[in-house]
Amino acid sequence: MKTAGTARRHAADLLAATGMPADRATRSAEAIVTADVWGVPSHGMMRLPYYLDRLVAGGYQPAAELSAVRDTGPLVAYAGDGGLGHWQLWEAAELAASRCATYGIAAVSVADSGHCGALGVYTLPMVHAGVVGLAFSNGPAVMPPWGGTAPVLSTSPLAFGIPGEPPSIVDLATSAVARGKIAQHARSGTELPTGWAFDAEGHPTTDATAALHGMLAPLGGAKGFALAFAVEALTAGLVGPSRSTEVVDMFRPDDAAKRQGISHLVVALSPELCSPAGDPADRLSALATSVREAGGRVPGQGRVDPRHVPDDHPLDIDSTVVEELSTWADRLGVAR
Repeated sequence: MKTAGTARRHAADLLAATGMPADRATRSAEAIVTADVWGVPSHGMMRLPYYLDRLVAGGYQPAAELSAVRDTGPLVAYAGDGGLGHWQLWEAAELAASRCATYGIAAVSVADSGHCGALGVYTLPMVHAGVVGLAFSNGPAVMPPWGGTAPVLSTSPLAFGIPGEPPSIVDLATSAVARGKIAQHARSGTELPTGWAFDAEGHPTTDATAALHGMLAPLGGAKGFALAFAVEALTAGLVGPSRSTEVVDMFRPDDAAKRQGISHLVVALSPELCSPAGDPADRLSALATSVREAGGRVPGQGRVDPRHVPDDHPLDIDSTVVEELSTWADRLGVAR
């Protein structure tokens, strides 16, 4: 698995071997590998063994269906049936882009879903359609409130996709660091930087294993917690079914048979219909240009459009992950 093409094919074959329909396995594999291509391995192939464990144990339903519980036109509420989040959120984003073309604004939610990997990936269907895309998700509680000592919120990730040449993609956790990075350090046995995490008793720690079963610090103190609270309100509060304190943790093997109950929300906005005057595309382009001319970097400017990633694009997948996936290949009867 030294190239994007081999990684995509192998991931799709493994997912399909659990009973997931081939098209959804392929879509999920593309989203997973895109994280590695973007230099975010904490949300890429490293996560696949956890997904397979849950798909086989029953925590994720391989044959899950998205069902529209409510459809008003510009707003669609899906029930995710306990499925893997990658293909579900991609379909939600595609629908949001399509409905935005009709209504100028669209929101699509997915309740009772699973982890979706790198959230910024799901702004792409909207950006490709020329609209601004927003994405929000929740997960297991790992962040205490500012001044508190017990986990209440997840990493509360959010993503924004802004069309342009190239597009701008903002993708961040509202915790000090994404939890997948903690898992990476735990796998490799390396220490965490100071200030990232707390152990289960609320003491600051640089021990990755203790942090994985403990808590993460909010990004930017009280302001980061406030932002995380807003994301939790948009996902767990509006969409459901579970608050982060009720979401099942994918890093706990004993819970692999339990549904996670994660919620996602995507929102699409038409630049043309939001603007009463002038050309919003020109203003967005000028904004990005002003950042570059000032010596800065536009958020996500190095993130390659996955449609343009050739099969021979090199990847550096951690050897431990490769070994785990080889074990899974043997178990599921998939060629290595």
